[in-house]
Amino acid sequence: MPIATVNPATGETLRTYDALSPEAVEEKLSLASRTFDTYRTSTFFDRARLLQQAADLLEADAPDIARVMTTEMGKPVAAARAEATKCAKTMRWYARNAQELLADEHPSDDDVKDSGAARALVRYRPLGVVLAVMPWNFPLWQVIRFAAPALMAGNVGLLKHASNVPQTALYLEDLFRRAGFPEGCFQTLLIGSGAVEGILRDERVAAATLTGSEPAGRSVAATAGDEVKKTVLELGGSDPYVVMPSADVAKAARTAVTARVQNNGQSCIAAKRFIVQEDAFEEFREAFVAGMRALSVGDPLDEATDVGPLASEQGRTDLEELVDDAVESGATVLCGGQRPKDFADRGWFYEPTVLADVTPEMRIHREETFGPVATLYRVADLDEAIAVANDTPFGLSSNLWTGEEADIDRFVRDSQAGGVFVNGMTASHPALPFGGAKRSGYGRELAGHGIKEFCNITTVWVGA
Repeated sequence: MPIATVNPATGETLRTYDALSPEAVEEKLSLASRTFDTYRTSTFFDRARLLQQAADLLEADAPDIARVMTTEMGKPVAAARAEATKCAKTMRWYARNAQELLADEHPSDDDVKDSGAARALVRYRPLGVVLAVMPWNFPLWQVIRFAAPALMAGNVGLLKHASNVPQTALYLEDLFRRAGFPEGCFQTLLIGSGAVEGILRDERVAAATLTGSEPAGRSVAATAGDEVKKTVLELGGSDPYVVMPSADVAKAARTAVTARVQNNGQSCIAAKRFIVQEDAFEEFREAFVAGMRALSVGDPLDEATDVGPLASEQGRTDLEELVDDAVESGATVLCGGQRPKDFADRGWFYEPTVLADVTPEMRIHREETFGPVATLYRVADLDEAIAVANDTPFGLSSNLWTGEEADIDRFVRDSQAGGVFVNGMTASHPALPFGGAKRSGYGRELAGHGIKEFCNITTVWVGA
């Protein structure tokens, strides 16, 4: 795949970049390694000051970098500005909290006295150079939720971003440079995916984090496993959205529209499978379909647009194939199901779509739909709802709408996912750990769990 900015609203190639030469990659690896040798000894105070400065710069840059993101991958520009603001908020959260999150832990004297220790403690130390392989769908947020904790822990970062967001990738390197971070603390590698294995195998790279497809995750995990290096993987989801009759069904339906089409439907944590108990089904279906039909599809730089284009032509083709397979196998199209007529000759747009009568034999029942397409299921009770919710190889997040506390307890107990959101849509927040189960990956980002992923958890024992 070429490294290029291709406007998904028009299909026009705006800018192309040459991949780094092996010599240039070597220079960046060498610089990262040298920088870690000194940056790892910096204080939390100094790191926090730099990260706060980066947050200030990002907030000031938000209108401009939002337009860059929208031009590169198609998200509505208002959502792009919100993404930049969220990144700044997260940087400030880690700047405030990292020292406490990574404070030494001291077991009680009674617990360790039989070991012969006068004192013992646990200390969190940085691992080193962390390679981040990041996707295009949240081109700032995916990077910052790795970079902010990693830098605050004393690590340094190398970013291999998606090849269709090179301007955003280069902006991130420049952001940390302008904030005053030492040269080499955070570097962007404009390289193809084929170069990742060699970099990950380099002895100067200590660990890796990847957000992306399951095949990409398997590849990185296999290489890292062969080299015995730590990885954190987030590989997507097919999140269930369960609605029970005791819920505020009208609110659940309104929220469902946003939950499905956020980021043009190209979000790992977007709700994708809407599972509704039969007593609430007709009310939910009517409101949900009406809400999806009412969405404005158009130019993502227009502030009035709700849904922009898919990020790539291949992404739209993949989505169309899932829908076509379902329809050919008996699914009912309640709305959408095709390319918008107003954009038949340009861009990679697809109508907000709702499919009913989906069965387990259809591909769309098992595979992630990365675009504004929802599947709607009618179930008899919570037992069946949980069974359908868990009938997926993924387990990133899940949603439940109910007015019954017993439903909540049961769903939290039995949901096979890394997150459970009740009476609201899934969202990521710096203070809450983020990650999945099953084929959605392993490890956690954000919160204290995320900052500790790339630390050497060190036992310190001092004899009497």
